[in-house]
Amino acid sequence: MKKVGFFKSIHLKFVLIYVLLIFLAMQIIGVYFVQQLEEELVSNFESSLTSRVDLVQYSLQEEFLKERTEEMPTLEQDVNSIINDLANMADIREVQVVDSSRIVVGTSAGNQGLIGQKTTNDSVKKAFLIKKGLPEIYVDQGERLWVYTVPILDDADEVLGAVYVIAEVETVYKQMGNINEIFATGTFIALILTAILGVFLARTITRPISDMSKQAEAMAKGNFSRKVKVYGYDEIGELAMNFNNLTKRLQEAQATTEGERRKLSSVLSYMTDGVIATDRKGKVILINDPAAKQLKVERDQVLSNSIVTLLGLEDEYTFDELLNEQESVILDYSSKDQPYILRANFSVIQKETGHVNGLITVLHDITEQEKIDMDRREFVANVSHELRTPLTTMRSYLEALAEGAMDDPTIAPQFLKVTQDETERMIRLVNDLLQLSKMDSRDYYFNKEWIPFIRFFDGIIDRFEMSKAQHVTFKRELPDEQILVEIDPDKLTQVIDNIISNALKYSPDGGTVTFGVDIQEEFIVISIKDQGMGIPKDNLDKIFERFYRVDKARSRQMGGTGLGLAIAKEMIHTHGGDIWADSKEGEGTTIFFTLPYESTQEDEWE
Repeated sequence: MKKVGFFKSIHLKFVLIYVLLIFLAMQIIGVYFVQQLEEELVSNFESSLTSRVDLVQYSLQEEFLKERTEEMPTLEQDVNSIINDLANMADIREVQVVDSSRIVVGTSAGNQGLIGQKTTNDSVKKAFLIKKGLPEIYVDQGERLWVYTVPILDDADEVLGAVYVIAEVETVYKQMGNINEIFATGTFIALILTAILGVFLARTITRPISDMSKQAEAMAKGNFSRKVKVYGYDEIGELAMNFNNLTKRLQEAQATTEGERRKLSSVLSYMTDGVIATDRKGKVILINDPAAKQLKVERDQVLSNSIVTLLGLEDEYTFDELLNEQESVILDYSSKDQPYILRANFSVIQKETGHVNGLITVLHDITEQEKIDMDRREFVANVSHELRTPLTTMRSYLEALAEGAMDDPTIAPQFLKVTQDETERMIRLVNDLLQLSKMDSRDYYFNKEWIPFIRFFDGIIDRFEMSKAQHVTFKRELPDEQILVEIDPDKLTQVIDNIISNALKYSPDGGTVTFGVDIQEEFIVISIKDQGMGIPKDNLDKIFERFYRVDKARSRQMGGTGLGLAIAKEMIHTHGGDIWADSKEGEGTTIFFTLPYESTQEDEWE
């Protein structure tokens, strides 16, 4: 075995961890101590000055309220005499007193030129408004200043003036800097002593571990005669004795390990899916995460439960029958709104003697596969039904014609007309199916170009308005501005034709079909609204599915294939838009669809 280097040894790691823990503890204590000390010093500084300023404010209140005669000193003189004591404090830089009009009536020495001028200080304005003392800290040329503005109020709580004090709080922070330097020096000395103690402590731990490492190396080579030296009867000494006992039991465990290896090998071979292992009585002893998620259970809660109960097969199988089950078992956990189907495969765990030691169950989620098969079967059934109906009709009429109806001049044309209509219906169905097939195969290409949409939309509406057979009013709610969109005109014409055709089919005589365009930030919303019978709320989300009809009898009578809206949905999605419907029974249906829109294209066009 390769010898462990010094920089990778546990000896060095132990010392480093020990030193880092001490360092971290001292830093946490130091940060807390310094922070609390700083807050205490700043608080004491502010409290001391605040109490002095409040006393001065009380004296100034009396001077502002005093009635003065010509023999008495002026207000400015009295104010200056009051604030001189406050201004002489070591940390005070400047003191100002202003009256209710914000005129300076007193100031500390060196600023007498400010007396009689109106102050523009924002702190004074705020103090007048809130009528309370306002302490703030500013930084001036890298030096922190404590500013305290307190209003002078009369007994009626009316503002007489204010005291504005600027004090140097930087001295407090300089004291904190000195304290931090002292603390850093102490931390450095403590870390050196901690490292020295850590080296001695680490040696008492790493030496017996080194001996056990050599013993493990010998055991790996098959030598079970060597024993670990016991240095003491502490936890490490107890570990050394247990290590020696381990060497005695290791050979006995080899036989058991082989059987467990076979079981583990079987489990690991199926780990990509859900895997459940049982003992010989059918109790769950292992379940992996995919199986727990598939069965929606907690791993700890299902251990020791019966596999038959866990899979919900109590009414169909016993554990012995599962042992003999050669085929897959389908587990249907579908709900009313959500299909969910699993396939379970079973593999028996046997010893070399043939004795059954347990059962491995592998779960595969086949929900999507079953859904695809169901959709395929439903699609084939729908196509068969849609083709069988016109073919049956054609067969009946052709047989009638062959049996003599051809010679009847009144019946023959009518029968031929029905046969022709059914033929056209089958052609439309086949064409729609081919179009959907091309779109599904991703080999469907669009020839997109920039089109003025309002003019394009108006042209389609004009065509239907001129050719409509029933008496229906067309109402247009279209913007006057030009809208340029990148579309395939032929494909989008087919979409709009399908939607308008449906609106005309279900609109009553005298009804109104309304066309609208709404311009959004990144797309436009096109709406086509009829006044037909409407669609029930439960069926509204299904009208874009293939072959879906709300009223099947009426739809077939009107010649629909049930694929128009499905084709429209695919084409709109391919254009990067979305399509949906809104409907109220008895009032009509509105089909909405969106198209991507960029206003910058209009600027380039212009």
